[in-house]
Amino acid sequence: MIYQMVLAAADTTSAAEEVAEVTQDTVEEVSRMTQILQDNIPQIISFAFQVVLALVFFFIGRCLIKWVRKVVRRSFERSKADTGVATFVDSLLKYGLYFLLIFSIAARFGVDTASVAALVASSGVTLGLALQGSLSNFAGGVLILLLKPFEVGDYIVEDTNMKEGTVKEIQIFYTKLSTIDNQTIVIPNGMLTNNSLTNATAKDERRLDLKISVSYEADLREAKSLIEKIVTEDPCVMQDKEILVFVDDLAESAVVIGARAWVRNEEFWPTKWRILEEIKLKLDENGIAIPYPQVTVHMQEKK
Repeated sequence: MIYQMVLAAADTTSAAEEVAEVTQDTVEEVSRMTQILQDNIPQIISFAFQVVLALVFFFIGRCLIKWVRKVVRRSFERSKADTGVATFVDSLLKYGLYFLLIFSIAARFGVDTASVAALVASSGVTLGLALQGSLSNFAGGVLILLLKPFEVGDYIVEDTNMKEGTVKEIQIFYTKLSTIDNQTIVIPNGMLTNNSLTNATAKDERRLDLKISVSYEADLREAKSLIEKIVTEDPCVMQDKEILVFVDDLAESAVVIGARAWVRNEEFWPTKWRILEEIKLKLDENGIAIPYPQVTVHMQEKK
């Protein structure tokens, strides 16, 4: 029993010594950290002041950039410049000014600007190879603004992928189209300059081409007369332009009658929809059928 009590007292003494040792190590570590903080307080305060100053400088610079962009946009509006040019310049001005702002802040923190410039110059080839698509899109945007294959407000069709819509914005790298059902299509400028496209609204006038199928049993002359009358009497059809109604094709199941007339660009779709509806109603009233594809099968009895 006495032996066990001696062992317990020894264990208690050992544990107390370990606790005292750990406590001493902790106190020494805290003392070292405190000393380090005390020795570097001026540097920490200086760094914190520079960070706050950089943030203030950034927010002031951002306000100045917004003001400069606003002034430039108003100058474009007063000069009635092309909307695409104004959008492109605004995007270029935005990215350029933000780059200068960040570069100035970095220089404020003591970054060697000469080294940064040398680094940018040396990595130019690498960036050029890595950003071939972006550079191609940038060059495409410049070509679009210089050559003007289309402008903001034009209705274009990208012939390769058959993307079409009204041009809303011409930015540095992309052009935004708005479709008839109010969807937004974003097309890289490089694709628009490297592929063919159709500008449906480049001219003030647009030709309206219609194809109407009638059955072989119908009175062809009557059908042509009805279609010609509807097209000619439509208020949006330009009467001083040529109006044609003709047999366009003798198809397998129908005679295809073609009609051509000229309308103003902004009236193209409403006129087309209205004329097609009038033709369908008028043909129905006169008993002229519009056939659908069909196959006639003849059965022969075996003798």
